[in-house]
Amino acid sequence: MKTKEKTGQFTQSELDAAGLLKNPFKQFEQWYQQAEASDNKQPNAFSLTTVSAQGIPSIRTVYLKSYDQNGFVFYTNYESRKAKEIAENANVAMLFPWLNMERQVQIRGKAKKVSLKESMTYFASRPRGSRLGAWVSEQSSVISSRKILQMQLETIKRKFQNGEIPLPSFWGGYRIIPESFEFWQGREHRLHDRFYYTIDENKEWKIERLAP
Repeated sequence: MKTKEKTGQFTQSELDAAGLLKNPFKQFEQWYQQAEASDNKQPNAFSLTTVSAQGIPSIRTVYLKSYDQNGFVFYTNYESRKAKEIAENANVAMLFPWLNMERQVQIRGKAKKVSLKESMTYFASRPRGSRLGAWVSEQSSVISSRKILQMQLETIKRKFQNGEIPLPSFWGGYRIIPESFEFWQGREHRLHDRFYYTIDENKEWKIERLAP
């Protein structure tokens, strides 16, 4: 079955070398702030690709919770498929699809766990329901029905009804430390602007234009 493609052109913006910031983290921050100010409902949603020890890829959408010059942080169950694959192969890829702005950002790098303190601080900031949910779900495991989750949730609610909800030992964050960035801006006739940042032998960021 063929898909239908809209014939409209990419005309919102353009990207050239003179307009790029030399630091890709700063360039990301600029675009991220613009995505937040746009009508994008979830600018912090990104696709995360992991690869198993057998070379089998997996992809899913997760949420960026913080970023700085040290990397990009998200949180998950450490017993999930993504966590198991990161343990086998730390190489990952991220994709921010800001399609309403005709933009994408792809980041490749290595994932490593954040500190226990960092995970605890973030966990304490989550809504109570989200903290309860972290205790309930054995992420990526097979379950017979949703009723199982609901029963487990009621059990956890009773367990922590009179106190704080502690950080589960199997839950925490990862920081993705970038090795490359690609900034993609849609252009007319599918002749898109693409700029690729990599680290050179002098530990400086090198910028190259890629063919669309």
